[in-house]
Order: sequence, then structure tokens, then C-alpha cells
Amino acid sequence: MHHRSSCLRGELPLTQAVAIEEISAAKDRLDSLRREISHVYIGPSRTLDLMLTALLAQGHVLLEGVPGVAKTTLVKAYASALGASVRRIQFTPDLLPADITGTYVLSPKDGTFSLRPGPIFANVVLADEINRAPAKTQSALLEAMQERQVTIEGDRFELPAPFMVLATQNPIDLEGTYPLPEAQIDRFLVRVSIGYPTAKDEVAMLRTHNADPPKARAILTVEQLLSLQSIARRVHVDDDLYEYAVGLTSFTRSHAKVLLGASPRATLGLIQAAKSAAVIAGRPFVTPDDVRGVASSVIGHRLVLVPEAEGDTRARDAVVEDAISRVTYRRAVRAV
Repeated sequence: MHHRSSCLRGELPLTQAVAIEEISAAKDRLDSLRREISHVYIGPSRTLDLMLTALLAQGHVLLEGVPGVAKTTLVKAYASALGASVRRIQFTPDLLPADITGTYVLSPKDGTFSLRPGPIFANVVLADEINRAPAKTQSALLEAMQERQVTIEGDRFELPAPFMVLATQNPIDLEGTYPLPEAQIDRFLVRVSIGYPTAKDEVAMLRTHNADPPKARAILTVEQLLSLQSIARRVHVDDDLYEYAVGLTSFTRSHAKVLLGASPRATLGLIQAAKSAAVIAGRPFVTPDDVRGVASSVIGHRLVLVPEAEGDTRARDAVVEDAISRVTYRRAVRAV
């Protein structure tokens, strides 16, 4: 066992030397991407960091915020800067699965059927007010998120790569909403909560939009984006950090306020998001702070709380904060 560890240590500098060059180039591209989006979207840098984290990890994002806080503006600027195709789906109670996936239509000229693809066939899909559609319609989106393909009248179609869903829902319970099932909530890598802007940011918005509204330029190509995702997958993670991630999610499963804790998929998502956070920070390896930094956004929305805690909007984040404060990261001592 010690021999294997020393071999890995012997190979690591070469791996790091290659990775550092890639990471440096990746960080430069991500910084340019963030600057371009910031010309259009004025808000907390944390919001953009989480969206870039999900992008690198090939995950989906659940955006929460009251109407009018520029969620749609953010998504459009984000997709434009990525050089990716973007489509918007407004979820309503009468939305049908075919309205998302598409359908076959009959040509009156030659009597043949041809596919009319739905808005799901895009690199970035904005699913607006996702909790306003019934479960059957939500399930069509779930298949796309899970399998990165859709089924139309028995035929399967692959979705374009990269594929990312950015779904919005109002955090306030309103009439005419359908709660997202746990299986669908679990498919979102991160939850991003967008609050009201600061007074300074709101003044900046007014100043910026007083003239022609700015538009984001394409900073990346789809090929460059796929390359960035490949780099994030190859970021190094120590075994100690795998154990730490398991410790954090396991803690939620036995918490007094939690009915259903974070699943193993959440643990996997925690590591994937931490890898992405390392790339954004310009490192070829994950640190405990990377894991802690994304924990609340990756784990919180997946927790099903006991009924008496459901009304507390801070309860989920409090459970994750409790896990971070009580689960200790232990770095293993390795023989040299």
C-alpha cells in the first residue's frame, strides 16, 4: 500500500505541471467570461461563481428569487457569453410534455411526418417558474436533465452538448404551484438564491440601462467550453476529501430537523462542484475550503425537513452549517 502511495506521489509533480498550465489558461478564460457577464448582470459575484461551478461540473442550476431580480437577464447574458444556444420555456399549468420536447407534424404537401423539435434542444435552457407545471410535464424535463436525451413518441433523441438547465422558481408559496418532486430537486447540482440588489447595485442598473441595454459578447466557443469541463473532471482530489464529503452528507441523514437527508448523488455533486471551484480559483487540486464553500448550495435544497421546520427559510442552510462546524476534516498521515 505504501509502495503504491509513493508511486502516486512520484507521478504527481508531472501531472500537476501539465494541469497547472491548463488550469491557468482555464482560469483566464473564466475570468474573461465573468467580466463579460458582469457588463450586463449587476449582482453578487457569488451568483456567477456558482453558475460557473455548475457549468464546469456539467450540472443544472435551480435559481430562486422573487420576480424582477434579473434572473432572465442573467441567464441570457450567461448563455450569450458562452457562445451557446439558449431557449426559454415558460412553465404554466396547461403546459404539455410535447411543448417541451417537440412533436412530429404532418406535412400537407407529401403526407410525411417530420420532427418539430421543442425548446429543450438547446445548450442552455431557461425553465421559468418550473413549479407552475404539473408533474407529468415536469417529468419530461427530468428525463432531459437525467439522461441528456428526450423521448418523442417512442423515439429517443440526444440533446446537444453541453446541455444545462437553469430553472427558476419563486421561493414564496403561491396558489397554482406544484412542488417539485424529490427526484427532480436532486437533479439540480446547485441552488442559487438571488435576493434584492444592494442600493449601490440598483443605482448601477439604472445607470447602465438608461441608454441601450448592454448585451454580452460570445467569449467562448462550444468546443472551448467542453474543454473546460474536461479540465474540471481531471482536478485532483485526495481520499481524505472523499471521506470528508461523505461525512458532511451523512451528518444530514441523522439530523433532528431532517426527514430525508442528502443522497449519495449529493455527495458526488459536492465533489464535482468542489473540483469546479478549484478550477475557478486557479488550482489543480481540491482543498477542504472548496468543499465547504459549495456545501450549502449543493446540499441544502435536497434536504426534506421535518414538518415543524419546513416553514423556516433558513433551516436547510442551518443544517449544512451545523454539518460544517461539527464534521472535522482529518488529513491522513502518509508514509514517505
